[in-house]
Amino acid sequence: MAGVVTSAGGREETQSQFRTSDGIAIRYAVTDFTPPWKKPDTIVLLHAAMGTMNRFRQWVPHLAGRWRVVRWDMRGHGDSEIPPTDGQLSIERLSRDYVELLDHLGVERAHCVGSSTGGIIGMLAAVEHPERFLTLASYAAIPGLAPSTGHNDYGDWTAGLMKEGVRAFLRRTVRQRFHVDRVEPGFVDWFIEESARNDPAFLARFVRMMTGFDFGHRLKEIACPCLFVVPSNDPVHSMENYAILRTVPDHRFIVLEDRPHNITDAEPERCVGELVRFLDDRAAG
Repeated sequence: MAGVVTSAGGREETQSQFRTSDGIAIRYAVTDFTPPWKKPDTIVLLHAAMGTMNRFRQWVPHLAGRWRVVRWDMRGHGDSEIPPTDGQLSIERLSRDYVELLDHLGVERAHCVGSSTGGIIGMLAAVEHPERFLTLASYAAIPGLAPSTGHNDYGDWTAGLMKEGVRAFLRRTVRQRFHVDRVEPGFVDWFIEESARNDPAFLARFVRMMTGFDFGHRLKEIACPCLFVVPSNDPVHSMENYAILRTVPDHRFIVLEDRPHNITDAEPERCVGELVRFLDDRAAG
């Protein structure tokens, strides 16, 4: 089913769903307020673990007048179905979901933008499906959590999610994610409530899955231009962890100083500004 949220000038925002090749229903939104006589490129925004497409809500107004903007609820998140078996939950399966979304939309190549887990999905898809990429932009992500300096904390994550629930766990760990005194009033409460839409047992499964791989040795295979934006004060990944991103042949590497992990949520204007500059510079050659 598709529902028109709003429309103007022949362009509109719609929400719908498609089924992946293994039968999981994925919810997505398409926003396009570009001039109706143009054929814009598509930007796909991939949210972080424990999130939903709404994590990119503040990005959309900055992009949808120039590009067709697609967001999804990753499998198991938001309004998408939870995969019933562990065989349906892997980073390879998530990257296939991304490619199958492009197929469903009839998009040959897109600009892929990922936050944290979304960035990991984008990196692997860029390695395995280079023909589907115009560019890749990744925020606060490395190619697999196995080597992360925060790896030892993931056991606390899974236990906390199961014992405390999503709200209490995120409330306890919120300072790993934001400078709470620098975000707008109400933001932290909204972030926690939006995250709490997700099932804690599934999120614990998801975190365990994410700690079990590392494809950093394959980053040199990425052929498209890349933007990497990383926070310098990240309790999840160190700057040494992020250094592997520099092995990508064609990249721009930007450090946001003294920032915790969730930069795309806490500073959407800064992050989307870096994306627009990167795309404009690439368009200008």
